[in-house]
Amino acid sequence: MIPGATAASFLLVVVLGAMSPGPDFVVVTRSSLSGGRRAGIAAGAGIALGVFAWVVAIALGVAAVLTASAVAFTVVKLAGAAYLVFLGVKAWLAVRRGEYRDLAAGTGGRQLTAGAAFRQGLVTNLLNPKVAVYFLALLPQFLPADGSTLQTLELAAIATAGTVLWFVTLAVVVGALKKFFSAGRVRRGLDAVLGTVLVALGLKVAAETA
Repeated sequence: MIPGATAASFLLVVVLGAMSPGPDFVVVTRSSLSGGRRAGIAAGAGIALGVFAWVVAIALGVAAVLTASAVAFTVVKLAGAAYLVFLGVKAWLAVRRGEYRDLAAGTGGRQLTAGAAFRQGLVTNLLNPKVAVYFLALLPQFLPADGSTLQTLELAAIATAGTVLWFVTLAVVVGALKKFFSAGRVRRGLDAVLGTVLVALGLKVAAETA
């Protein structure tokens, strides 16, 4: 078992890491704006499942193989970059179509479903090999020298819980402000900004070297 103090320290580091601006943050924010609190929480749950999958992959040695292979790393990285650009273009298309004019009145406009938000969060995280690199560097700092696979899985559960904690909080805060953001002009501006950020992040990821 992981000692309580070590587990608490690891949880804090994971939450702080999740709070840093990046693709996950943007996806949860836009999901909360597009589909409300439920969609935002679903996107956060998808991201958390992705984190769990990456840490389990590390425990099984799969992530080490990925990060050791320049070709595999690049393929996953470019796929993730393409997906971020795709999400950004979707946001731009929503701006162009002007789907926001009736949202304030609660009619019209297509709402993002929880299922779609969950898939966006999961795919965004799974196609980000930098998550594997991050946890490959982080986990040894919290595992004993003779750490077992079971202890790694304990840390995976803690990482998942920390990720859920932060993104649920973010989704609740943004969802609570959804009434304000329902104004067509505000939503149009936010989608334009978030779409631009997603495309920029995708291009940045594609341009980065392993």
